[in-house]
Amino acid sequence: MTQNRISTDRSAAPVPLGPVAPVARMTFVILPRFNIATLITMIEPLRVANYLAPQPIYQWEILSPDGSDIPASNGLSITAQPLDDRNRRAETLFVLASWGAEDYANRDLQGWLRRQARAGARLCAVELGCYPLIQAGLLATARLATHWSWAPGIRERFPAVPLVEQLYTLDAPILTCAGGMAGVDLMLRLIADRHGEGMAGEVADQMLHQPIRPATAPQRRTPGHGSDQFSPVLRQAITLIEDTIADPLTVPDLADRLGLSQRQLERLFHRSLGCSVVQFGTLVRLQHARVLLIATKLSVREIATATGFNSLSHFASAFRKCFDRRPSDYRQGWAPTEATPSWPGTLSAYIETLRQRTTRAVRDRTTSFDVVSSSGGPSEE
Repeated sequence: MTQNRISTDRSAAPVPLGPVAPVARMTFVILPRFNIATLITMIEPLRVANYLAPQPIYQWEILSPDGSDIPASNGLSITAQPLDDRNRRAETLFVLASWGAEDYANRDLQGWLRRQARAGARLCAVELGCYPLIQAGLLATARLATHWSWAPGIRERFPAVPLVEQLYTLDAPILTCAGGMAGVDLMLRLIADRHGEGMAGEVADQMLHQPIRPATAPQRRTPGHGSDQFSPVLRQAITLIEDTIADPLTVPDLADRLGLSQRQLERLFHRSLGCSVVQFGTLVRLQHARVLLIATKLSVREIATATGFNSLSHFASAFRKCFDRRPSDYRQGWAPTEATPSWPGTLSAYIETLRQRTTRAVRDRTTSFDVVSSSGGPSEE
């Protein structure tokens, strides 16, 4: 993978020559299989700020506890420096991790993070970089923004950690960031705090990243999340379905809470999403189960119970019908034998499949879809 190596030698960092303001130092700690796009989104605003400033105003370096050649999730690799004993007081230290971070355990890193926190470094957990910080005892009470798709695993393993589904948090002394393009918004906020809104706006213009999103902006624009495409009552229905995964509401109960008749509720789902209430609720629970399979040590039976299925066979049948795989096939999100991670099945593809099957069902006068209902047992499969 030599041809894909990206060098990050410390000598490549910008060297200030009489800056108009003290140079801010940023340190990025990366773990194997990290998301390289997230790293780039966080470094580029700093580079652009240096480009616009009369003199360089930021320096950065990339470290790792796992050697010098760190593979990213896309096949590229980054050359990182080892952890050192330098006191990073007043610096911002970002911990970036993604695939496999749930099972990553490095006592040397945990101790290093605790020492830097005591010395006065400002720490930030990026994406699944929250795991080493939680393991180091540094994220016990701070609000945590992480990528929404991995939140169920964190919530199951660390129920005391307050999760928020937003782009980033600025709670002192620990910052958190959901990753991806949220990294741009976080760095622009930090630039604005240090050098003013004008500088942050010009950096955003250079990056063609407008508008700058606030910390509390939603992570998702898919059904029910941060989108005006769907009616308020549908968004409320989706929220109720997601909030009652372990003990799903029946369609009559859901309709009653929303002040609708069952017929109105079903019409709303079919018109807006192309599927029934039960079909949508089943998918939500299966997606939740898939994260628990990867991110926790719960047994398949325990996960079936945690996602509202009344039997293991019922859960296994629904899972296979939806994803064409057994639940046990998802015990690793990215097996060591695979070149890249695999996560087949999207909400939009699932809904499109429902639409096609419904069309055929109307034409052929047969049942529209064979995913089992949320309340059904094995006899109904």
